[in-house]
Amino acid sequence: MTEALRPILKYFLSEDCIDTYLVDHDFTDGACFKSLLSKCLGYAIIAGSILVKIPQVLKLLKNKSGEGINLISVLLDLTAITSHMSYNYVKGYPFSAWGDNTFLALQTAAIGALVLFYGGSRALSLIFCLIYGLVVYILNSGLTPINVLLVAQAFNIPILLLGKLSQAWTNYKNSSTGQLSAATVFLLFAGSLARIFTSTQETGDFMIIATFCASTFANGVIVAQMIYYWNKPGKGKKPKAGKAAAKPVAASKKTKSKKID
Repeated sequence: MTEALRPILKYFLSEDCIDTYLVDHDFTDGACFKSLLSKCLGYAIIAGSILVKIPQVLKLLKNKSGEGINLISVLLDLTAITSHMSYNYVKGYPFSAWGDNTFLALQTAAIGALVLFYGGSRALSLIFCLIYGLVVYILNSGLTPINVLLVAQAFNIPILLLGKLSQAWTNYKNSSTGQLSAATVFLLFAGSLARIFTSTQETGDFMIIATFCASTFANGVIVAQMIYYWNKPGKGKKPKAGKAAAKPVAASKKTKSKKID
């Protein structure tokens, strides 16, 4: 029975930890527990990433508008995600440590294409998709030297901060988070926070850990804005008709009462 579990456990544990659990029956080993927790978190993040930006995509499709979404922010975010994915892939790090970037890249590219499409640039939307596909191939096919990917990974921190904070600035100017999806924003924050732990456990790569620290901070800013602007009308938006109509009615009642007096 224990031997039958080995092939499955290899996705979660090293051979030493498998022996620790199955042979020595030592379930108190701290290092193995951290490794197992990291793997489980990693796979959970990957599973969540399959749908993390789908609410945002659906919101764009439903409203047929990219209002409030900063295209520069989306493109910078896509750049950071893609370079991070390619760097991890070429370095040979475990899929559980970076696999979510694959799905995030696809969904972010879709958001960028939709913003262009609903912004009136349909041809540009198609060109964008084609160019992005070509870039991904070049980065992951071995055509790009690892040193170039390392430099790209180093630039991820300022790119992430610039991208996320430019969206935060757009939110601030509009006094609204526009078409941003709350589900997507909160899931991105939770995912980047968890990735600090998994990256520490599975890669030990300082550059990657620092990137997720920066990402968590930037996502946290947008989460704070999402909460702050939750029920507040944005600039240029009128209050609900019911509230506006209440004042004239009240005023007319006062006028009538004066006439009766």
